[in-house]
Amino acid sequence: MTSSKEIKTGTTTIGLITKEAVVLASDMRASMGNLAYDEETKKIFKITDNIAMTIAGSVGDSATLIRFLKSHSKWYEIEREKRMSPKGLANYISNILNANRFYPFLVQFIIGGINTKPEIYDIDPSGGVLPRDKYAVSGSGTELALSHLDSNYRKDMSEEEGIRLAINAVKSAKKRDIFSGGRSINVTVVNKKGVRELKDEEVQALIESN
Repeated sequence: MTSSKEIKTGTTTIGLITKEAVVLASDMRASMGNLAYDEETKKIFKITDNIAMTIAGSVGDSATLIRFLKSHSKWYEIEREKRMSPKGLANYISNILNANRFYPFLVQFIIGGINTKPEIYDIDPSGGVLPRDKYAVSGSGTELALSHLDSNYRKDMSEEEGIRLAINAVKSAKKRDIFSGGRSINVTVVNKKGVRELKDEEVQALIESN
């Protein structure tokens, strides 16, 4: 017989702004209650050549909305002959989430990208959009990661310093939050050159050097 008790899930995702880039990072654990269901889950996705996003919450709902965002942003580029801005994408997903607030998508997103400068937007399940000028965190490891960012973030950070800080913040959450974990840490950088996902060996070298 299936229990009616709510099954808790968790994660830790981070977005932070450096002088010339946005750094997104996440753990890799997918949890179902007290079960670590998967240790290699992808939680950062490229949407366009200048925008990427992290996901927290329902994997199915997130996948559906990511498909919407990719197709809409592509159509926007074809129709208007210019790239969609991070703010434009944030407003688009906000409208979708708010229109479905009575039957909500169980998600929280951090959208990061480059317009004239690096930008981050924190999106809640009912469509609230919070622009962030430093960093954003979502998931069950929020308090632990946020504490590390509060203590170590600087606005004039280089891209490399931002990557190291994001990795260390996720590490802090993985250490004490039982719902955050996984084989390693996913890291993606968005700058004027585009969207780049760091290779496993690059991340591992940074983890071991910190």
